[in-house]
Amino acid sequence: MDGSKWCDANYVPLTPLSFLESTALVYGGRTAIVCGDRQFSWRETRERCLAGASALAHLGVGRRDVVAVIASNTPAMYELHFSVPMTSGVLCTLNTRHDAAMVSVLLKHSDAKVFLVETQFLAVAHDALRLLADASANLPLVITISDMDGGGMDYEALLRSAPRGFEIRWPADERDPISLNYTSGTTSRPKGVIYSHRGAFLNTLATLLINDVVTMPVYLWTVPMFHCNGWCMVWGTAAKGGTSICIGSVSPKVIFEKIVRHGVTNMGGAPTVLNMIVNAPASERKPLPRRVRISTGGAPPPPQVLAKMDELGFEVVHGYGLTETYGAATVCAWKPEWDALPPAERARIKALQGVPHNMLHEIAIKDPVTMETLPSDGRAVGEVMLRGNTVMSGYFKDAAATEEAMRGGWLRTGDLGVRHPDGYLQLKDRSKDIIISGGENISSIEVESVLFGHPAVLDAAVVARPDDHWGETPCAFVTLKDGARATAEDIIEFCRARLPRFMAPRTVVFSDLPKTSTGKTQKYLLREKARGMGSLRKPDRSRL
Repeated sequence: MDGSKWCDANYVPLTPLSFLESTALVYGGRTAIVCGDRQFSWRETRERCLAGASALAHLGVGRRDVVAVIASNTPAMYELHFSVPMTSGVLCTLNTRHDAAMVSVLLKHSDAKVFLVETQFLAVAHDALRLLADASANLPLVITISDMDGGGMDYEALLRSAPRGFEIRWPADERDPISLNYTSGTTSRPKGVIYSHRGAFLNTLATLLINDVVTMPVYLWTVPMFHCNGWCMVWGTAAKGGTSICIGSVSPKVIFEKIVRHGVTNMGGAPTVLNMIVNAPASERKPLPRRVRISTGGAPPPPQVLAKMDELGFEVVHGYGLTETYGAATVCAWKPEWDALPPAERARIKALQGVPHNMLHEIAIKDPVTMETLPSDGRAVGEVMLRGNTVMSGYFKDAAATEEAMRGGWLRTGDLGVRHPDGYLQLKDRSKDIIISGGENISSIEVESVLFGHPAVLDAAVVARPDDHWGETPCAFVTLKDGARATAEDIIEFCRARLPRFMAPRTVVFSDLPKTSTGKTQKYLLREKARGMGSLRKPDRSRL
């Protein structure tokens, strides 16, 4: 039977823009966004997104033009996830922890045509633009984002003055790019991960399914929207007619207050956020009106943290993913029979990375050389590899890196793990020695390159040290040159002057580095030493 004519007639490209349209129709009068004293309904949010798209289009933003933004979790940041792709443009959300040097590199690499900047990041943006000008690079048009209408090139002023009647430019092909998300690569060679409308649509649905998000959820934003587009929950809250609760600073007191005040049903957070919650003083805690489902990923939370979260009324959903997979790619799907297990055993199981979500085609533990799939026996360690519709379209302007990452037809994660007989994945190590601190990836190679620039350093290696607050922090093992002198404080300050603060080592150990017969540093021995040190300090909530 030939049904090609029917298929062609009914083909409509998948895009998360459709979520906003349907929700504004069904739940138009319900609250979409709460941010301090400001509230917007879904009808108002759609109107603001259309006005934003109209304003950007009149500024010349068109097909595949990149619009960069550096902002916290604000209504504007939320709206730009719809208004930018409504113009056929590509949204590029920048990490708010980046310094001016990194921001300038990413603006240049992305060819950003417009750059929206929240006022609290104007100093970093100004310095980044100065660096671009000094390099004779093209400068983007700058628009400020503030709580009040500042006039001129201000976001709120543009919304007010934008011509009405804008018609959404729907994607001609669902594989068209919707966003550009940068990984934590080196400053000299950033990797921009391209998300498609199709992938964003499918991974949003997967995120809703694995977290059992109910209709009209109340979602507390502790995950930065710049991180994998808020783990796709920016689009997800629209798909379910939810209410987004935006907060300026993440602290246990604020988290508990917002949960109780707004009846929060769902939230997300790196293991850092879980640590903050369980270590909150009794004076900052409040009894939860209902169980709150919280998704987490990155370094597996310690079992004792998971157990404590359960006691406090949080249901933790643990998963695993990368920027290259739109956020979560797996979930530790819970089985009812596990409810009868002792708390410690339940927490151990919950810390597993689990199984592929519904929209990912396949995940495997493979030998990276032979591409042989290793047995699911819980012992055979191999590289975690994935493939399917929710894997990136590729790296922007980097065909070689894309080809290498997808060599053999699978996304090579660089993470090492095992698969248990029941099919559940468990990470064992990171072959690229990535350190996950507060949900952010830190390249040990990049930190080491800075350490080698210190005049007193002969040799250096960086590994992860456990941290009760951040999950992991960089620990530097350093060998000094003969006759050279330097203190740990000297080394740390040297790195902080050249790296974003969160990437700088927090611990420095002076010693000779263990080597193989070929001269390669034996990092596994250093990791054992770092783990033996324990946490650097008790939780410090002042950094969030």
